[in-house]
Amino acid sequence: MPGSDLPAAGAPHRRGGAAERHPWLVVLGLALGLCITNGFARFAYSMLLPAMRADLGWSYAQAGWLNTANALGYLVGAVLTMILIGRISASRLFSFGLVTTTAALLLTGVDAALWWQTLWRVLAGVFGALSFSTGGALAARLFPDNPRQNALAIAILFGFGGGFGIVLAGSALPLMLAHYGPSSWPMGWIWVGIACVVFAPLALWSGESLRPPKTAAAAPPTRLPLLRMLPELLGYGAFGMGYIVYMTFLSAWMTEQGAGAGLIAAVWALLGLCLCLSPFVWRPVFARSATGLPLALILGCIALGSGLAVLFPAGPGLAVSAAIFGLSVFMAPGAVTNFARQNLPPEAWGPSISLFTVVFAVSQTVGPVAAGWLGDATGDIGNGLLSAAGILATGGLAALLQRRIGGD
Repeated sequence: MPGSDLPAAGAPHRRGGAAERHPWLVVLGLALGLCITNGFARFAYSMLLPAMRADLGWSYAQAGWLNTANALGYLVGAVLTMILIGRISASRLFSFGLVTTTAALLLTGVDAALWWQTLWRVLAGVFGALSFSTGGALAARLFPDNPRQNALAIAILFGFGGGFGIVLAGSALPLMLAHYGPSSWPMGWIWVGIACVVFAPLALWSGESLRPPKTAAAAPPTRLPLLRMLPELLGYGAFGMGYIVYMTFLSAWMTEQGAGAGLIAAVWALLGLCLCLSPFVWRPVFARSATGLPLALILGCIALGSGLAVLFPAGPGLAVSAAIFGLSVFMAPGAVTNFARQNLPPEAWGPSISLFTVVFAVSQTVGPVAAGWLGDATGDIGNGLLSAAGILATGGLAALLQRRIGGD
Protein backbone atom coordinates (compact mmCIF):
# COMPACT_ATOMS: atom_id res chain seq x y z
CA MET A 1 0.00 0.00 0.00
CA PRO A 2 1.76 3.19 -1.14
CA GLY A 3 2.61 5.50 1.72
CA SER A 4 1.32 3.08 4.31
CA ASP A 5 2.49 3.73 7.84
CA LEU A 6 1.33 0.36 9.12
CA PRO A 7 4.23 -1.15 11.05
CA ALA A 8 6.58 -3.66 9.59
CA ALA A 9 7.57 -6.37 12.03
CA GLY A 10 10.19 -5.07 14.41
CA ALA A 11 9.67 -1.43 13.39
CA PRO A 12 6.50 -0.21 15.08
CA HIS A 13 7.72 3.36 15.55
CA ARG A 14 10.77 5.59 15.48
CA ARG A 15 13.75 3.99 17.15
CA GLY A 16 14.66 5.90 20.28
CA GLY A 17 11.68 8.17 19.87
CA ALA A 18 9.14 9.35 22.40
CA ALA A 19 7.11 6.16 22.06
CA GLU A 20 10.08 4.18 23.39
CA ARG A 21 11.20 6.70 26.00
CA HIS A 22 7.76 7.66 27.36
CA PRO A 23 5.33 4.94 26.22
CA TRP A 24 2.77 5.49 28.98
CA LEU A 25 2.70 9.24 28.33
CA VAL A 26 1.98 8.38 24.70
CA VAL A 27 -0.85 6.09 25.87
CA LEU A 28 -2.25 8.96 27.97
CA GLY A 29 -2.16 11.31 24.98
CA LEU A 30 -3.90 8.80 22.73
CA ALA A 31 -6.50 8.28 25.44
CA LEU A 32 -7.14 12.03 25.67
CA GLY A 33 -7.65 11.97 21.92
CA LEU A 34 -10.38 9.36 22.34
CA CYS A 35 -11.75 11.43 25.20
CA ILE A 36 -12.40 14.12 22.57
CA THR A 37 -13.70 11.91 19.76
CA ASN A 38 -15.56 9.38 21.92
CA GLY A 39 -16.23 10.67 25.42
CA PHE A 40 -17.20 14.19 24.30
CA ALA A 41 -18.20 13.98 20.63
CA ARG A 42 -20.31 10.87 21.05
CA PHE A 43 -21.75 11.06 24.55
CA ALA A 44 -21.90 14.63 25.83
CA TYR A 45 -25.09 14.81 23.77
CA SER A 46 -26.68 12.26 26.11
CA MET A 47 -26.26 14.62 29.08
CA LEU A 48 -27.55 17.61 27.09
CA LEU A 49 -30.43 15.75 25.41
CA PRO A 50 -33.09 16.25 28.16
CA ALA A 51 -32.50 20.01 28.19
CA MET A 52 -32.41 20.27 24.39
CA ARG A 53 -35.59 18.20 24.15
CA ALA A 54 -37.38 20.36 26.73
CA ASP A 55 -36.16 23.67 25.28
CA LEU A 56 -36.75 22.79 21.63
CA GLY A 57 -39.86 20.61 21.97
CA TRP A 58 -38.36 17.51 20.34
CA SER A 59 -39.96 14.06 20.35
CA TYR A 60 -37.91 10.99 21.32
CA ALA A 61 -37.61 10.14 17.62
CA GLN A 62 -36.18 13.59 16.83
CA ALA A 63 -33.76 13.33 19.76
CA GLY A 64 -32.73 9.85 18.61
CA TRP A 65 -32.30 11.14 15.07
CA LEU A 66 -29.43 13.40 16.08
CA ASN A 67 -27.47 10.46 17.43
CA THR A 68 -28.37 8.49 14.33
CA ALA A 69 -27.06 11.45 12.28
CA ASN A 70 -23.86 11.29 14.31
CA ALA A 71 -23.70 7.55 13.66
CA LEU A 72 -24.20 8.09 9.92
CA GLY A 73 -21.31 10.53 9.95
CA TYR A 74 -19.28 8.00 11.91
CA LEU A 75 -20.02 5.44 9.20
CA VAL A 76 -18.74 7.80 6.52
CA GLY A 77 -15.62 8.47 8.58
CA ALA A 78 -15.02 4.76 9.15
CA VAL A 79 -15.28 4.01 5.42
CA LEU A 80 -12.94 6.93 4.65
CA THR A 81 -10.45 5.56 7.16
CA MET A 82 -10.57 2.14 5.53
CA ILE A 83 -9.88 3.75 2.14
CA LEU A 84 -7.18 6.14 3.34
CA ILE A 85 -5.33 4.03 5.91
CA GLY A 86 -2.97 2.64 3.27
CA ARG A 87 -2.33 6.01 1.63
CA ILE A 88 -2.17 8.56 4.44
CA SER A 89 -0.31 8.21 7.71
CA ALA A 90 -2.49 6.93 10.54
CA SER A 91 -0.85 9.59 12.69
CA ARG A 92 -2.03 12.32 10.33
CA LEU A 93 -5.56 10.91 10.18
CA PHE A 94 -5.61 10.77 13.98
CA SER A 95 -4.45 14.39 14.29
CA PHE A 96 -6.78 15.71 11.59
CA GLY A 97 -9.72 14.01 13.28
CA LEU A 98 -8.87 15.59 16.64
CA VAL A 99 -8.67 19.15 15.34
CA THR A 100 -11.82 18.97 13.23
CA THR A 101 -13.87 17.20 15.91
CA THR A 102 -12.98 19.96 18.36
CA ALA A 103 -14.17 22.59 15.88
CA ALA A 104 -17.41 20.69 15.25
CA LEU A 105 -18.24 20.51 18.97
CA LEU A 106 -17.65 24.23 19.45
CA LEU A 107 -19.91 25.05 16.49
CA THR A 108 -22.73 22.79 17.69
CA GLY A 109 -23.72 25.34 20.30
CA VAL A 110 -24.03 28.25 17.86
CA ASP A 111 -27.56 27.60 16.48
CA ALA A 112 -30.57 25.63 17.73
CA ALA A 113 -32.02 24.82 14.29
CA LEU A 114 -32.41 21.09 13.71
CA TRP A 115 -30.57 21.29 10.36
CA TRP A 116 -27.61 22.99 12.05
CA GLN A 117 -27.54 20.44 14.85
CA THR A 118 -27.77 17.64 12.29
CA LEU A 119 -24.91 19.08 10.24
CA TRP A 120 -22.47 19.25 13.11
CA ARG A 121 -23.52 15.93 14.63
CA VAL A 122 -22.81 14.36 11.23
CA LEU A 123 -19.44 16.09 10.89
CA ALA A 124 -18.45 15.26 14.47
CA GLY A 125 -19.12 11.63 13.54
CA VAL A 126 -17.08 11.80 10.34
CA PHE A 127 -14.09 13.46 11.97
CA GLY A 128 -14.30 11.47 15.20
CA ALA A 129 -14.20 8.16 13.33
CA LEU A 130 -10.89 9.13 11.70
CA SER A 131 -9.23 9.42 15.11
CA PHE A 132 -11.07 6.55 16.78
CA SER A 133 -10.18 4.04 14.07
CA THR A 134 -6.54 5.05 13.84
CA GLY A 135 -6.09 5.43 17.61
CA GLY A 136 -6.47 1.69 18.12
CA ALA A 137 -4.00 0.90 15.35
CA LEU A 138 -1.48 3.33 16.87
CA ALA A 139 -1.84 1.84 20.35
CA ALA A 140 -1.35 -1.67 18.96
CA ARG A 141 2.23 -0.68 18.05
CA LEU A 142 3.28 -0.01 21.64
CA PHE A 143 5.13 -2.68 23.66
CA PRO A 144 5.55 -5.03 20.66
CA ASP A 145 7.49 -7.56 22.74
CA ASN A 146 5.25 -7.49 25.83
CA PRO A 147 1.70 -8.79 25.19
CA ARG A 148 0.52 -8.01 28.72
CA GLN A 149 1.63 -4.38 28.63
CA ASN A 150 0.22 -4.02 25.12
CA ALA A 151 -3.13 -5.42 26.27
CA LEU A 152 -3.13 -2.91 29.14
CA ALA A 153 -2.25 -0.04 26.78
CA ILE A 154 -5.13 -0.94 24.45
CA ALA A 155 -7.53 -1.30 27.36
CA ILE A 156 -6.47 2.05 28.85
CA LEU A 157 -6.89 3.72 25.47
CA PHE A 158 -10.54 2.76 25.17
CA GLY A 159 -11.46 2.63 28.86
CA PHE A 160 -9.84 5.80 30.16
CA GLY A 161 -10.23 7.60 26.84
CA GLY A 162 -14.00 7.49 26.84
CA GLY A 163 -14.43 7.20 30.60
CA PHE A 164 -12.63 10.39 31.55
CA GLY A 165 -14.73 12.39 29.11
CA ILE A 166 -17.93 10.96 30.55
CA VAL A 167 -16.78 11.65 34.13
CA LEU A 168 -16.17 15.30 33.25
CA ALA A 169 -19.28 15.82 31.13
CA GLY A 170 -21.51 13.69 33.34
CA SER A 171 -20.56 15.41 36.57
CA ALA A 172 -20.67 18.97 35.18
CA LEU A 173 -23.33 19.28 32.46
CA PRO A 174 -26.44 18.10 34.39
CA LEU A 175 -25.61 20.43 37.28
CA MET A 176 -24.98 23.33 34.91
CA LEU A 177 -28.35 22.73 33.22
CA ALA A 178 -30.11 22.50 36.58
CA HIS A 179 -28.58 25.83 37.64
CA TYR A 180 -29.04 27.83 34.43
CA GLY A 181 -32.10 26.06 33.01
CA PRO A 182 -32.72 24.00 29.86
CA SER A 183 -32.05 26.96 27.57
CA SER A 184 -28.38 26.95 28.65
CA TRP A 185 -27.56 23.82 26.60
CA PRO A 186 -25.51 25.85 24.02
CA MET A 187 -23.18 26.82 26.86
CA GLY A 188 -22.67 23.11 27.50
CA TRP A 189 -21.34 22.58 23.98
CA ILE A 190 -18.98 25.53 24.39
CA TRP A 191 -17.65 24.06 27.64
CA VAL A 192 -17.10 20.71 25.94
CA GLY A 193 -15.26 22.39 23.05
CA ILE A 194 -12.97 24.27 25.45
CA ALA A 195 -12.09 21.00 27.21
CA CYS A 196 -11.18 19.54 23.80
CA VAL A 197 -8.84 22.48 23.14
CA VAL A 198 -7.08 21.80 26.46
CA PHE A 199 -6.64 18.06 25.78
CA ALA A 200 -5.63 18.28 22.12
CA PRO A 201 -1.90 19.23 22.40
CA LEU A 202 -0.82 16.08 24.27
CA ALA A 203 -3.02 13.94 22.02
CA LEU A 204 -1.48 15.45 18.89
CA TRP A 205 2.03 14.91 20.28
CA SER A 206 1.27 11.25 20.98
CA GLY A 207 -0.02 10.62 17.49
CA GLU A 208 3.04 12.28 15.97
CA SER A 209 5.39 10.24 18.17
CA LEU A 210 4.08 7.04 16.58
CA ARG A 211 4.71 8.17 13.00
CA PRO A 212 7.22 5.71 11.48
CA PRO A 213 10.41 6.89 9.77
CA LYS A 214 10.01 7.72 6.09
CA THR A 215 12.43 4.95 5.24
CA ALA A 216 10.14 2.28 6.72
CA ALA A 217 9.27 -0.42 4.19
CA ALA A 218 5.77 -0.27 2.80
CA ALA A 219 3.62 -3.20 3.85
CA PRO A 220 2.15 -5.36 1.06
CA PRO A 221 -1.63 -5.47 0.64
CA THR A 222 -3.27 -7.89 3.06
CA ARG A 223 -6.39 -9.97 2.48
CA LEU A 224 -8.42 -10.30 5.66
CA PRO A 225 -9.88 -13.74 6.56
CA LEU A 226 -13.43 -12.40 6.64
CA LEU A 227 -15.29 -15.70 6.98
CA ARG A 228 -13.09 -16.79 9.86
CA MET A 229 -13.67 -13.42 11.56
CA LEU A 230 -17.45 -13.53 11.04
CA PRO A 231 -18.53 -14.34 14.65
CA GLU A 232 -16.43 -11.48 16.00
CA LEU A 233 -17.81 -9.14 13.34
CA LEU A 234 -21.41 -10.15 14.15
CA GLY A 235 -20.83 -9.65 17.86
CA TYR A 236 -19.33 -6.23 17.28
CA GLY A 237 -22.26 -5.28 15.08
CA ALA A 238 -24.65 -6.17 17.91
CA PHE A 239 -22.52 -4.03 20.23
CA GLY A 240 -22.93 -1.01 17.95
CA MET A 241 -26.69 -1.48 17.68
CA GLY A 242 -27.29 -2.05 21.39
CA TYR A 243 -24.91 0.00 23.51
CA ILE A 244 -25.80 3.34 21.88
CA VAL A 245 -29.40 3.13 23.08
CA TYR A 246 -28.33 3.20 26.74
CA MET A 247 -25.82 5.99 26.13
CA THR A 248 -28.38 8.06 24.23
CA PHE A 249 -31.43 7.68 26.45
CA LEU A 250 -30.11 7.05 29.98
CA SER A 251 -30.63 10.66 31.07
CA ALA A 252 -34.04 10.77 29.38
CA TRP A 253 -35.06 7.54 31.12
CA MET A 254 -33.94 8.84 34.52
CA THR A 255 -35.73 12.14 33.91
CA GLU A 256 -38.88 10.21 32.97
CA GLN A 257 -38.61 8.35 36.28
CA GLY A 258 -38.39 11.63 38.21
CA ALA A 259 -34.64 11.62 38.91
CA GLY A 260 -33.15 14.99 39.86
CA ALA A 261 -30.04 16.61 38.44
CA GLY A 262 -27.91 15.41 41.35
CA LEU A 263 -28.79 11.74 40.80
CA ILE A 264 -28.32 12.03 37.04
CA ALA A 265 -24.88 13.62 37.51
CA ALA A 266 -23.90 11.00 40.11
CA VAL A 267 -24.93 8.09 37.87
CA TRP A 268 -23.00 9.47 34.89
CA ALA A 269 -19.95 10.21 37.03
CA LEU A 270 -20.07 6.64 38.42
CA LEU A 271 -20.40 5.25 34.90
CA GLY A 272 -17.42 7.29 33.73
CA LEU A 273 -15.32 6.32 36.75
CA CYS A 274 -16.03 2.64 36.10
CA LEU A 275 -15.01 3.17 32.49
CA CYS A 276 -11.65 4.49 33.71
CA LEU A 277 -11.22 1.41 35.94
CA SER A 278 -12.35 -1.08 33.31
CA PRO A 279 -8.89 -1.59 31.73
CA PHE A 280 -7.61 -3.16 34.93
CA VAL A 281 -10.62 -5.48 35.12
CA TRP A 282 -10.32 -6.76 31.56
CA ARG A 283 -6.55 -6.74 30.98
CA PRO A 284 -6.07 -10.35 32.16
CA VAL A 285 -8.86 -11.53 29.86
CA PHE A 286 -7.37 -9.70 26.88
CA ALA A 287 -3.87 -11.01 27.54
CA ARG A 288 -4.93 -14.66 27.87
CA SER A 289 -7.54 -15.08 25.16
CA ALA A 290 -7.27 -14.66 21.39
CA THR A 291 -10.79 -15.98 20.71
CA GLY A 292 -14.19 -14.27 20.85
CA LEU A 293 -14.57 -14.95 24.57
CA PRO A 294 -13.57 -11.43 25.74
CA LEU A 295 -16.12 -9.78 23.46
CA ALA A 296 -18.81 -12.29 24.46
CA LEU A 297 -18.27 -11.61 28.17
CA ILE A 298 -18.26 -7.87 27.60
CA LEU A 299 -21.51 -7.95 25.62
CA GLY A 300 -23.17 -10.03 28.32
CA CYS A 301 -22.22 -7.46 30.95
CA ILE A 302 -23.42 -4.54 28.80
CA ALA A 303 -26.75 -6.31 28.26
CA LEU A 304 -27.11 -6.88 32.00
CA GLY A 305 -26.34 -3.24 32.80
CA SER A 306 -28.84 -2.02 30.18
CA GLY A 307 -31.64 -4.20 31.53
CA LEU A 308 -31.06 -3.37 35.19
CA ALA A 309 -31.67 0.33 34.59
CA VAL A 310 -35.23 -0.48 33.50
CA LEU A 311 -35.99 -3.28 35.93
CA PHE A 312 -34.71 -1.34 38.96
CA PRO A 313 -35.08 2.39 38.08
CA ALA A 314 -34.49 3.75 41.60
CA GLY A 315 -31.13 5.10 42.79
CA PRO A 316 -29.47 1.81 43.88
CA GLY A 317 -30.57 -0.03 40.75
CA LEU A 318 -29.32 2.78 38.52
CA ALA A 319 -26.00 2.79 40.35
CA VAL A 320 -25.50 -0.96 39.87
CA SER A 321 -26.58 -0.62 36.23
CA ALA A 322 -24.10 2.21 35.60
CA ALA A 323 -21.28 0.33 37.33
CA ILE A 324 -21.75 -2.89 35.33
CA PHE A 325 -22.27 -1.01 32.08
CA GLY A 326 -19.32 1.30 32.70
CA LEU A 327 -16.93 -1.51 33.59
CA SER A 328 -17.66 -3.17 30.26
CA VAL A 329 -18.89 -0.92 27.47
CA PHE A 330 -15.71 0.66 26.14
CA MET A 331 -13.82 -2.61 26.40
CA ALA A 332 -15.61 -3.90 23.31
CA PRO A 333 -13.37 -1.84 20.96
CA GLY A 334 -10.41 -3.00 23.03
CA ALA A 335 -11.52 -6.61 22.61
CA VAL A 336 -11.61 -6.46 18.81
CA THR A 337 -8.34 -4.50 18.68
CA ASN A 338 -6.74 -7.15 20.87
CA PHE A 339 -8.29 -9.88 18.71
CA ALA A 340 -6.76 -8.32 15.58
CA ARG A 341 -3.36 -7.97 17.21
CA GLN A 342 -3.25 -11.59 18.39
CA ASN A 343 -4.62 -13.17 15.23
CA LEU A 344 -3.41 -11.06 12.30
CA PRO A 345 -0.03 -9.83 11.02
CA PRO A 346 0.95 -6.23 11.86
CA GLU A 347 0.21 -4.95 8.37
CA ALA A 348 -3.40 -6.11 8.79
CA TRP A 349 -4.06 -4.32 12.09
CA GLY A 350 -5.10 -1.01 10.55
CA PRO A 351 -7.38 -2.49 7.85
CA SER A 352 -8.98 -4.95 10.28
CA ILE A 353 -9.69 -2.30 12.92
CA SER A 354 -11.13 -0.09 10.19
CA LEU A 355 -13.38 -2.97 9.10
CA PHE A 356 -14.61 -3.51 12.65
CA THR A 357 -15.28 0.22 12.89
CA VAL A 358 -17.34 0.17 9.69
CA VAL A 359 -19.44 -2.76 10.97
CA PHE A 360 -19.91 -0.93 14.26
CA ALA A 361 -20.80 2.30 12.48
CA VAL A 362 -23.40 0.66 10.24
CA SER A 363 -25.13 -1.06 13.14
CA GLN A 364 -25.21 1.92 15.47
CA THR A 365 -27.09 4.04 12.95
CA VAL A 366 -30.15 1.88 13.67
CA GLY A 367 -30.18 1.92 17.47
CA PRO A 368 -31.02 5.49 18.55
CA VAL A 369 -33.81 6.27 16.11
CA ALA A 370 -35.36 2.80 16.42
CA ALA A 371 -35.36 3.01 20.21
CA GLY A 372 -36.72 6.56 20.04
CA TRP A 373 -39.55 5.42 17.74
CA LEU A 374 -40.34 2.54 20.11
CA GLY A 375 -40.37 4.95 23.06
CA ASP A 376 -42.77 7.28 21.24
CA ALA A 377 -45.03 4.41 20.15
CA THR A 378 -45.29 2.86 23.62
CA GLY A 379 -44.89 6.00 25.71
CA ASP A 380 -41.99 4.39 27.55
CA ILE A 381 -38.35 4.70 26.43
CA GLY A 382 -37.56 1.82 28.80
CA ASN A 383 -38.85 -0.57 26.13
CA GLY A 384 -36.10 0.63 23.84
CA LEU A 385 -33.51 -0.05 26.53
CA LEU A 386 -34.81 -3.59 27.07
CA SER A 387 -34.78 -4.30 23.34
CA ALA A 388 -31.17 -3.15 23.18
CA ALA A 389 -30.28 -5.51 26.03
CA GLY A 390 -31.70 -8.42 24.03
CA ILE A 391 -29.66 -7.47 20.96
CA LEU A 392 -26.48 -7.26 23.05
CA ALA A 393 -27.08 -10.68 24.58
CA THR A 394 -27.59 -12.19 21.13
CA GLY A 395 -24.34 -10.64 19.94
CA GLY A 396 -22.55 -12.16 22.91
CA LEU A 397 -23.73 -15.62 21.87
CA ALA A 398 -22.44 -15.00 18.34
CA ALA A 399 -19.03 -13.89 19.62
CA LEU A 400 -18.70 -17.11 21.62
CA LEU A 401 -18.40 -18.97 18.31
CA GLN A 402 -15.23 -17.08 17.35
CA ARG A 403 -12.14 -19.27 17.40
CA ARG A 404 -8.51 -18.28 17.14
CA ILE A 405 -7.37 -17.70 13.57
CA GLY A 406 -4.52 -20.00 12.70
CA GLY A 407 -4.90 -22.20 15.78
CA ASP A 408 -7.30 -23.98 18.08
